[in-house]
Amino acid sequence: MNRPRQFDLICFDWDGTLFDSTAIITRCIQQAVLDVGGARPSDDAAAYVIGMALMPALARAAPDVPPEKYPELGARYRHHYLAHQDDISLFDGALPLLADLKRHHHWLAVATGKSRRGLDDVLATRQLQGIFDASRTADETAGKPDPRMLRELMRQFGAEPERTLMIGDTTHDLQMALNAGCASVGVSYGAHAPGGFGALGPRFVAHSVAELRGWLAEHA
Repeated sequence: MNRPRQFDLICFDWDGTLFDSTAIITRCIQQAVLDVGGARPSDDAAAYVIGMALMPALARAAPDVPPEKYPELGARYRHHYLAHQDDISLFDGALPLLADLKRHHHWLAVATGKSRRGLDDVLATRQLQGIFDASRTADETAGKPDPRMLRELMRQFGAEPERTLMIGDTTHDLQMALNAGCASVGVSYGAHAPGGFGALGPRFVAHSVAELRGWLAEHA
């Protein structure tokens, strides 16, 4: 087994990084808020909270919705998302990218704001069987940008922060990596515009899955 050049453990965010779900999640948030009588969040406001744990995300996107309506708000979001989850797929090129990393003996993990049930549903598909070595979800640990989920993954594999890379499409992902002492790479094709990435010190910002694959081939 060849030792990876720089990173032993590579952690991926899910929605907006590997999974082309940003637009649908944004619309589901907006419709859920309307369902409980709140003002429709803008596209930017709804997209900003993607990657956070569900209820803190919905609360931030809908500041006019009172806390006693949060359970209903969460239920309406889940209703709309489940109605559309079969419309969502991996970004083109994501599977070959992951296959490259597996061939070079990196440990691969998912660090996501999704629920455990939601992530397990998509990881159960045949095309993703055996690709990821571990995962953490926001409902079983602390949500982003708290570094707890990354620290738990590093502990699981005995990986040092300097040999761990976090890849994500939001400032929440990059801030989590910074908080955990890990390197990061941002992708600009997901939920957040890349203008806020620079202050968080990513090694690279990829504007497509192909660019991400190329960078990882050279630097990971």
